[in-house]
Amino acid sequence: MSWSAFAALMFMNLLGALAPGPDIVLVTRYATRSRKHAIAAATGIQLGVLFWYTITVFGAAAVLTAFPGILRAIQGIGGAFLIFMGVRSIKGGLELLHNPPADIEEAALRLGSLGQVFRTGLATNLSNPKIVLYLAAMIAPLLPPHPPLWLAVALILGLSLSAYLTFVLLSTVISTSAIRRRMLAAGPWIDIASGAFFIIAGCVLISASVGIAPQLHA
Repeated sequence: MSWSAFAALMFMNLLGALAPGPDIVLVTRYATRSRKHAIAAATGIQLGVLFWYTITVFGAAAVLTAFPGILRAIQGIGGAFLIFMGVRSIKGGLELLHNPPADIEEAALRLGSLGQVFRTGLATNLSNPKIVLYLAAMIAPLLPPHPPLWLAVALILGLSLSAYLTFVLLSTVISTSAIRRRMLAAGPWIDIASGAFFIIAGCVLISASVGIAPQLHA
């Protein structure tokens, strides 16, 4: 693999990381109230991404294509989880409307522990296995048929680290004190909008889990 191909993969990876989706919505929601929580969520998300990168580079996309039932099952479970998250986020937003936090410090405390947020980020990312098919489409044309181990490891680490740093930068920018103070009053509506997004994303995943087989064989 040439350096230009490697750089092209990094660039496409960053575009994919910043594309609207559950990961971005989750990190943004936390960042409007707490930098630490946003970075904890981003860390959990990137652990999931590291898992997807690893199995993609080592050929998991071919397995999922050959056995679409596995993909359907994971998507169904992931969709149900996103819907659960969406309902919980909407309930939290409605509670905030009736009992708003006094300041940004209290708003951050209501997000729960960093460990809980980390696990939420990880579960959110793992809920969408179709990232493997996207990554395979991005990586396969530029990767040798049988890449040496050092190249596979370098590619996995490079993709993961670049995406993680992008999420950390996003978390840092959004979570500045000035932005958090301005967004404090909008917190309940951010939760409600995020919840609606998660519910829609979950329904899309569940729908895909029912109809994915013909698409994979098309």
